[in-house]
Parts: sequence; C-alpha cells; structure tokens
Amino acid sequence: MNNRVVITGIGVISPIGIGKDNFWKALVAGKSGVDYITRFDTTDYATKIAAEVKDFDPVNYIDKKEAKRMDRYTQFAVAASRLAIDDAKINTDEIDNERFGVIFGSGIGGIETFEEQKEKLINKGPKRISPFFIPMMIGNMAAGQIAIAFNAKGPNETVVTACASSTNAIGDAFKVLQRGDADILITGGSEASITPIALAGFSSMKALSTNNDNPQKASRPFDKDRDGFVMGEGSGVLILETLEHALNRGAKIYAEVAGYGSTCDANHITTPLEDGSGAKRAMELAIKDAKVDKSKINYINAHGTSTYYNDKFETLAIKNLFEESLYNIKISSTKSMTGHLLGAAGGVEAIATTLAIKNGIIPPTINLVNQDEECDLNYVPNTAIKEEVNYALSNSLGFGGHNATVLFKKYE
Repeated sequence: MNNRVVITGIGVISPIGIGKDNFWKALVAGKSGVDYITRFDTTDYATKIAAEVKDFDPVNYIDKKEAKRMDRYTQFAVAASRLAIDDAKINTDEIDNERFGVIFGSGIGGIETFEEQKEKLINKGPKRISPFFIPMMIGNMAAGQIAIAFNAKGPNETVVTACASSTNAIGDAFKVLQRGDADILITGGSEASITPIALAGFSSMKALSTNNDNPQKASRPFDKDRDGFVMGEGSGVLILETLEHALNRGAKIYAEVAGYGSTCDANHITTPLEDGSGAKRAMELAIKDAKVDKSKINYINAHGTSTYYNDKFETLAIKNLFEESLYNIKISSTKSMTGHLLGAAGGVEAIATTLAIKNGIIPPTINLVNQDEECDLNYVPNTAIKEEVNYALSNSLGFGGHNATVLFKKYE
C-alpha cells in the first residue's frame, strides 16, 4: 500500500502567536518573539533573552486539575493538538479511534518539573516530592496525554532526536499512514526548556547569543554578526490523514506530505560534518522518496539556527545538492523570529512551510543585514515575498548528528 498523505489541521503555540492565524500574520510581518526572560531571574547569566510564549493559559484548553498534573511542555502539546483537531474539524466520536494515533517529538521533555522537584528535594526532603513528578517529567508524556485527551488508540510513539525530533516524528507519521497502519495521526512536537538549568547548560556550551542589548535582533541566521542561537518554546502540531480518509469526510487540505529523509553524521556530538553531507543526504532522500525532480523545489525552510557552524554547513549542503538549480530556490530561517524551539522546532517550521505553500508567500529571514560571504544564497532577507510554492523542504538538524527533512507539496 502507498497511500497519499495530506495535512488537514494545524495547531501552534509559539513565541510570535497562539493559533495558526496569529502565527502566520506575525511570520509574514517579520515579527520577532525574542525579549528579556521573565520566568526567572537572569542576573547571574551571560544570556538574559529568549523567545517565551506569552499570554498562554492552559485552562483555555485543558481541565484545570489535569493541567496542574502536566509539565509546561505537555500543556503546550495538548493545547496545540486541540487547536489542530478543531482546525481539522475532527469529531473524535465519529472516527475509528483504533486507527487514530499520535507520533510526537520532544528533545528534552519535562525539565521544568525536574528542576522544581529537585529544589523541593534539597530544601524540604524526599517526602515532599510530588507523586506526579515522574509522569510529569518523562519525555513520552506529551504523546500519552494527547492520546488521553482525544481518545487516540492507534499507534503512539515519541521521537527524541534533539532538534530534529519533530521533523523525524512528522516523517515517521507520514510513513505509518502511507503504509496503511492508521487513518489519522496527530504529529509534531513540543518543548518548554527556558529554565535556569537549561539556560545555564547552553550558555556553558557558548551556544547562545549574548546580544542582550538588542533582544529582537539577536537571532540572525546567515548574518556575519550572528553570535549564537536564541532559545524558544512552544508546540507545533499537524493533523496528517490518508488522502482517502480526508476526502471521505470532506476535510479541507492544506498541502501534501510527499517525502521524508533521515540520516546521521556519525561524526560529533554537537558539530555538523564540515562538508554538510549528512544534511545533504537527508534532503536527497526526501526528494527521492517523493519521486520529484530536485529542480522543482523552490522553497527550503532551513534549520538556520544562527550559529556559525550550522548556517555555514547547511548552506554548503544545499549548494552541493542543488548545484545548477540553486537560482530557483528561496531559503528562510523562521528561527530568526521564533527563536530555536529545540525539539519542537520542526513542528512549528513544518507549519510555516505548509502555510507558505497554501498562501503563496515565503516568510523572511529577519535580522539579515550583513550577510556572511560563506552563506551566499537567497535567504529572503527581512521581508516576506509573494511566490507560488509547489514543492518545499523543511530541514531539522540535531545534536548527535541527526538530520531530518520532510518534503511538502501543493495538493492537487
């Protein structure tokens, strides 16, 4: 069996907007979600900025008692899933729940809960640890809680491949539907790791921007003056369905998922291969899987983290793969606006890619003022452009050498 797979619902909780319409409006306008961290005191930190989700109240989406038993990353996941289910107009009482599943990604899981409970252990002793500590903290609980919320009894899995987690989850969900093992899957990812220990850890690696004087200018992929990534948080959720199932229930269709590629550099825990060959092969495999000529691809949502090595080597991967058809390709890094959502990045960026296809608008890479000569492609600097997008790639690259690419195309 080789089912066609389509996107019928979108849900997003992001630093630049909650809900697909608010998210897309901010993306096209080039709005930055980066500002000073408000969730804890950053006095002793080299980095004092991040892209926090503002105005999020879990009780708008989740029963108050249940929300208290969820880490923030799970709250984001369930909330974004509810938005996506509503957008897809799925009545969970009218579908085959045993063919309705969840394949979800998170790079870190419930780190906020871990930190809070660790403080309790130190200051108040072991008897004060919450009985919900473990089920709130573990990385698979977003997928589990989504399934409980929507009675999804089909395949249920969690993908943990660092910053490639969501894109791997979407690719895996695509394959499950393609081979006929489910009718509908909730997929994407969630992350809520703007916490003291995570900020300290990334700071110790010298991975984060310290452009504290200009928060909204700090995330600057492909710019010569970039000095590291900016942490973000949130959740991006897609409803994927077999085309047959979507048509039978009269669903609206945003775009089609057509190809998926996944590779590993097998090289270094944090630094990509210098020739970009791991990322190149992931894109190559996605294109081969979709059975499309690479010259037809005209948009890439890049991983584009605003770190020196990622931007340089991802650019090289794109150049080495596309060669003579490079002139046809527009590239943007929406992390310039959302910050880096780590394990949730691929979900949010898949949504950006899908909406670019649906609306015929390519979102910009903001803060691209002094373009790095080693990054010499068309990154759609600062202003969105109107252009029909027929075939697009979304790239995610993660610590551990993980590379994942999903190919989306206009539905016809």
